[in-house]
Amino acid sequence: MKTAKLQKPEPVVNMPARGDARRSIAPEIERVIQALGEDTGREGLLNTPERVNKSLQFLTSGYSVDIDRLVNKAMYTVDHDELVVVKDIEFFSMCEHHMLPFFGKIHVGYIANGKVIGLSKIPRIVDVFARRLQIQERLTQQVAGCLMERLGPLGVGVVCEAQHFCMMMRGVEKQHSGTVTSTMLGVFRDQKQTRDEFLSLIKSR
Repeated sequence: MKTAKLQKPEPVVNMPARGDARRSIAPEIERVIQALGEDTGREGLLNTPERVNKSLQFLTSGYSVDIDRLVNKAMYTVDHDELVVVKDIEFFSMCEHHMLPFFGKIHVGYIANGKVIGLSKIPRIVDVFARRLQIQERLTQQVAGCLMERLGPLGVGVVCEAQHFCMMMRGVEKQHSGTVTSTMLGVFRDQKQTRDEFLSLIKSR
């Protein structure tokens, strides 16, 4: 396979693991509910602050994951330089501007350079970055950059398709609009043939 000089990726936006011991924000949630004009003492809201706390802790659990530990034992030496694609990886995230959900699918491709990663680790990497306060553009870059830095492939391509509740429920209120972002590194950026093969494979059903 014809190769091109590797392009240096953007530094991976890998935040240090915080551990699991984050303080409860239930008291703050209770005050927010009260500020909205609700009675936190009524039956339906009695346990809502703690439920919201647990929900947000899970939805932002990506901050506490050590990515190096996640992928360390799942990289294997191989004689392989063909395209590997994992597509239709479902994800849910929260936009950092309104803290409303956005969701969709991410497609990942890479060309190995002596090493491959366990296939199940790619969706797990997606989850690490999706479970943070995010924007779609950064999420796409982080997944690509993480694979580029830790796996050292000839190239990585990531395409993200998503719908945003901040556009669907408020603002312009366009329920059927979608957003597509992509990051191409290494041969995916430098070689049109490689990029076109990847894009063709993720479109096929």
